[in-house]
Amino acid sequence: MVTAEENAYARAVLSKAGRENFPVAPRFLPRSWRDDLMAVYGFARLVDDIGDSDLESPHTHALALGLPPDQAHDPLAMLDAFEADVRRVFTRTGTEPGHPLLQALVPTVRRRELTPDPFLALIEANRQDQKVRRYATYADLLAYCELSANPVGHLVLALTDTATPERVRRSDAVCTALQIVEHLQDVAEDLARDRIYIPAQDMDRFRVDEADLAAPTANASVRTLIAFEAERAQGLLDEGMPLVRSVHGRLRLLLAGFTGGGRAAVGALRAARYDVLAEAPKAGAPRVLRAALASLRGEG
Repeated sequence: MVTAEENAYARAVLSKAGRENFPVAPRFLPRSWRDDLMAVYGFARLVDDIGDSDLESPHTHALALGLPPDQAHDPLAMLDAFEADVRRVFTRTGTEPGHPLLQALVPTVRRRELTPDPFLALIEANRQDQKVRRYATYADLLAYCELSANPVGHLVLALTDTATPERVRRSDAVCTALQIVEHLQDVAEDLARDRIYIPAQDMDRFRVDEADLAAPTANASVRTLIAFEAERAQGLLDEGMPLVRSVHGRLRLLLAGFTGGGRAAVGALRAARYDVLAEAPKAGAPRVLRAALASLRGEG
């Protein structure tokens, strides 16, 4: 039985959709797609909030996952309990999931015949966040994005029954780019959690150390480093661009929103002259719309 309090905190998780760099479930989509996308977003947002210890009323979430309240602030214990509850989503016999956001996911999983793999990958990414605080090389970061970002694109293609090997490859490029850009926007916030997602190899190349990232504003070396990483993300977005024109109708609009959101975020970094330390550069709705329209037209 889901309590009113549990439902309230599930809604608090879903309310974060408007803060993303891309539109999660815009109103131009059919209602069934919006419902399914929000169910998947609720899962993805919740697992990230568990990993970041960013839950509103964590004790309520712990109880919904069958944990005692004294484990509510232990991310690994919460992630283990969350995984156990996720596995119940895919079991047609036995105990139903306890968390309201996972209960909401059940109809989507069954209607779209989703597999557990992308969901488990996202959980594993958040486990990795508890154990790995630095990334030595760009290849290491890409391997992390394989867990933390690319499964979201796989789920969108599965929900819309449009997955092909080529589309998955293009989707991976877009999702990895979106993840990298988000990390660039959140350098200061991540460092406060003792995490750095900029490869150490790149920091050495541009003569940036952790003290530079902890400064109130970015010096010239930090700005050059961020510009380098942003352009690399832009290259991934360009690689993923053909995905948009490979589909039709409202799905094309949705994917243009994803790629446009990433391009607009890179534009916001440029507009801030790559100073990501003073504040997190974010793209406003007009910039996102212009970039999405450019994606629809296939413009670079």
